[in-house]
Amino acid sequence: MSLIAFLGAIETGLLFGLVALGVFLSFRILNFPDLTVDGSLPLGAAVAATLIVGGWDPYAATAAAMVAGALAGLVTAWLNVRLGILHLLASILTMIALYTVNLRVMGKPNQPLLGEQTVFTPLEELGLPYYVASLLLFLAVGLAAKLVLDWFLRTETGLAMRATGANPRMARAQGINTAAMTLLGMAISNSLVALAGALFAQSQGGADVSMGIGVIVVGLAAVIVGEAVLPARRIVVATVAVFLGSIIYRLVVALALNADFIGLQAQDLKLITAVLVVVAMTLPGMRRRLRRRREGGAA
Repeated sequence: MSLIAFLGAIETGLLFGLVALGVFLSFRILNFPDLTVDGSLPLGAAVAATLIVGGWDPYAATAAAMVAGALAGLVTAWLNVRLGILHLLASILTMIALYTVNLRVMGKPNQPLLGEQTVFTPLEELGLPYYVASLLLFLAVGLAAKLVLDWFLRTETGLAMRATGANPRMARAQGINTAAMTLLGMAISNSLVALAGALFAQSQGGADVSMGIGVIVVGLAAVIVGEAVLPARRIVVATVAVFLGSIIYRLVVALALNADFIGLQAQDLKLITAVLVVVAMTLPGMRRRLRRRREGGAA
């Protein structure tokens, strides 16, 4: 694997670490299986690209994309907590609706950003190569998002949100508004995913309505791989594991696609993802069985 391919895998891993961070918040903290991310990532990309083309400052457009993602998460949570729709079905309904919303936002299936100012432009004007500039920006944004989420989950509101996901009945008995915590958590989760979509669109030179297909699997793969490699109970370490899992996932994919003896091609990406998720999900169980055998043999 070449240096450019290696740096590209690290860059993409850091970017999708934001998606994994959002998935971690919904799946692990809130215990809310959320498929909205397949729609909120292209929503963030569509909003940012459309506003930038319309003359907005790229930073303001990226912030607006995060707000749009938060609103998408609020809709999913509202369908669940207010209308009583099963969380999985609520997220599927929102994801389907967002496909039309994204088409409406862009007015067409894709929105190019060629020649437009983006958040990468100031770094490129410093003379940095594009792949270095994007890597530095993704690293800075990912680190900032991780630190802010770590801080938030240690606040009183964050602890109430963690209690809501761990045991909602007990949380309600302690006076916690679990509905509000679910709404807030889903908004934060999808705003992170939309942020990733906005940055992805600006790094790739455009937004496409189908760019979110399978994103939930990538996010889950990153979370599961990270937990398998770096199991942790502390939030600070768990968020590190999320980004580590995303980077490992992208490196494995890059190695598989660049290994000529395996014979895999770009169209095999979904198959590689499925195999990685299966391996990551079965690895902890295999470790436990091996541990039991060793303990049984020692006894």
